[in-house]
Amino acid sequence: MSPELQKAGGFSAIAMAACYLIGFAMFIFVLDSSGYSGPSGSVAFAADHAFQLFLTTLVSYVLAGLFLVVLVLALNDRLKAHAPGVMQIATAVGIIWAAIVLVSGMLSILGADSVTRLAETDPERAATVWLAVGIVQNVLGGGTEFVGGVWITLVSLAGLRRRGLPRALNLFGVFIGLAGIVTIYPDFEPLNAVFGLSQIVWFVWVGVVMLARKSRELMPSAA
Repeated sequence: MSPELQKAGGFSAIAMAACYLIGFAMFIFVLDSSGYSGPSGSVAFAADHAFQLFLTTLVSYVLAGLFLVVLVLALNDRLKAHAPGVMQIATAVGIIWAAIVLVSGMLSILGADSVTRLAETDPERAATVWLAVGIVQNVLGGGTEFVGGVWITLVSLAGLRRRGLPRALNLFGVFIGLAGIVTIYPDFEPLNAVFGLSQIVWFVWVGVVMLARKSRELMPSAA
């Protein structure tokens, strides 16, 4: 197990939690969409808050996606000796999730820019395009947490095999992972919030464990 990669993974986990907190705070306290109704209102909101939306998306999607890549690789390095088969699958799923997060963020940033420019000459068409962008972005990054739930569940199950991660952390991970998985069914969409908020705790907890020198020294590096 690489101490350098564990340290990078720990910092990345905590950075992801910070990205999520910043995103939540921006949408709650800064990006107030009340007073903007309908498709045309959504375009007007995007135009009026272009810079704030850009920063929020950059932090909560693009940067978070990059940090997620590091965390996925670090957890694979930590747990592959205990559960190699499970971690091969988990790592593939984790990289896919990171790609989804990154693509979703880039789509939102570029889509918002294109729509606000189009709104200057063709507001009606801009509203239609923004609706389409919103649907695709929601499918990728906001409508379901299925892929992220699968990754966290697999990592937590691998951690339970031995002492790669604390047992309580693994059980918590299974809980929030399953909460993410069931969001693929539309009636369970409210669990998106449960998954998102619980992830923040999970990321911080994982980060602290990975940064702890004693923990890194105690974990076996090979099966």
